[in-house]
Amino acid sequence: MTPLVLDTTAIKRATTPELVLTAVRDAMIAHAHGRTTVPAPLHLQFPDADGDCHVKAGWVTDAPDFTVKIATGFYRNPAAGLPTNHGLVCVVSARTGQIRAILDDQGLLTSWRTAAAGALVTHAMARPDAATLAVFGTGEQARLQVQWLARLRRIDTVLVHGRSQDKSRSLCGEFNTLGLHARPAFTDEAAAADMVITTTPATAPVLQAGEVRAGTHVTGIGTDMPHKNELPPALFARATLIATDDHQQCLDHGDFGHAVRAGATTDTSDTPVGLLLERPVEGPDGAITIADLTGVGALDAALASAVLRELTP
Repeated sequence: MTPLVLDTTAIKRATTPELVLTAVRDAMIAHAHGRTTVPAPLHLQFPDADGDCHVKAGWVTDAPDFTVKIATGFYRNPAAGLPTNHGLVCVVSARTGQIRAILDDQGLLTSWRTAAAGALVTHAMARPDAATLAVFGTGEQARLQVQWLARLRRIDTVLVHGRSQDKSRSLCGEFNTLGLHARPAFTDEAAAADMVITTTPATAPVLQAGEVRAGTHVTGIGTDMPHKNELPPALFARATLIATDDHQQCLDHGDFGHAVRAGATTDTSDTPVGLLLERPVEGPDGAITIADLTGVGALDAALASAVLRELTP
């Protein structure tokens, strides 16, 4: 039997922000309670092309399907007029093993589930009155993180920090068009915002721990391979609450793992992000909180299944 192949046109038609947010939230909660099966990711690096590939699989207990996903990031592509990210999701029956569908999403679902996860966790962990957001990075995920968080809470000011001033100004222009007051910022000003989201492929910290103010929440998105590192270990030493999307993944190839190996925190100091989405914890005034998100295959499974349900009666 030839598997159903669905392209981005069909996927966009069937997918709403509410569907994505619900699927991602439910999957993170299920994962926090051990109701998922998520094998270790497979990583490939292509240094000559400045690219990488992730293969992730996941299953939510009792769900009819599981998924295997290929996601690539080739960071020189924009200079050639190509998108940075690409990929596809294979949806497989968890009852017969038959391939139900191939979602040729070109990395779209990965981008959306990452944006939804970052927005949900940042909203849950940041102070209720936090309204200034800084984003490190100027790519697609930087744009999406801001847009999706703005769906969940009021944002008064967006500070954009990127290596390229032109790209920073361009992204600010996009945000301003959407009604978000945005402007470029230097590292120290961006790090001092109420909420900070890092979305880069950096291999060394993009901010200094001392630049982060008391009461700030920081979400790290970009560190998803062992050689990457966005957040300084010393920042974890200052944190009152540390959350991870997957304990073992974050220890192996997240910023949390870098902090543990540096002795800045312990390997038992983290809380599953799903528990905080289920029951947010209000920290003391002036608490610094951190979320380390490395991407969990169960989220891909939940979102792909939800999209497929919308497309197949």
